[in-house]
Amino acid sequence: MLVEVSAGDNRSVTSLDVHAEEPDLASLGALLADRTRAAICLALLDGRDWTASEVARLAGVAPSTATSHLNRLVAGGLLAEERRGRHRCVRLADPGIAEMIEALAARAPRRLVPVRSLTAARRHRAVGFARVCYDHLGGSLAVAMTEAMTARGLLSWESGPALTASGAAWLTGLGIADQAAGRPHVRTCLDWTEQRPHLAGAVAAALFRRALEVSWLVHGDGSRVVRLTDQGRDAFRQHLGLADEVLTTG
Repeated sequence: MLVEVSAGDNRSVTSLDVHAEEPDLASLGALLADRTRAAICLALLDGRDWTASEVARLAGVAPSTATSHLNRLVAGGLLAEERRGRHRCVRLADPGIAEMIEALAARAPRRLVPVRSLTAARRHRAVGFARVCYDHLGGSLAVAMTEAMTARGLLSWESGPALTASGAAWLTGLGIADQAAGRPHVRTCLDWTEQRPHLAGAVAAALFRRALEVSWLVHGDGSRVVRLTDQGRDAFRQHLGLADEVLTTG
């Protein structure tokens, strides 16, 4: 079919090869419309690299099926891959993809899933309490920290989230001096379990790294879950005034 477009000099240009670009949201939506691919993307919000065999075990599918899903996610730009010897490792393509997945999860309709054991019930509570959100902390603990930082004047919301001078001094006191200079990157994620914002960006990543370094938080075994230690409870009471009821998974 011939396509006619208006040229700058008001003449008509007829061509077989004239195209215009527009976002293909349907293509992106199709990548996440499959529950297995969606589950893979949510799991990769832990920020680490996964082998293809780990992805297959996570999804409960055959390795060949997992490979097919991974190929589509890589081709669609949601995942990046790297070969390490015999292993194929995958991860979310970049922080922007992680932010998009978390935001979509926060806005997605809720669905009931069967909880068939006490272990599964505890894991669901733990995910809601504290989990890795790519390079920072997510969950009700992260939301409580964000709200406490705001209440103490460490964050300002006048023109979007920003670290205040008091906040920079507070970070320095925690041993995070590299984030105290200038205007470090501060943004928020809409927490998908709490439906309220938690802190993200460079400041949140630095806080999370520091909490791991001093063992206020420790990684769970093979999952996004992060565990709050007794030392961490004491630290968050002292530094942010968090109440006991927000320092437990319930």
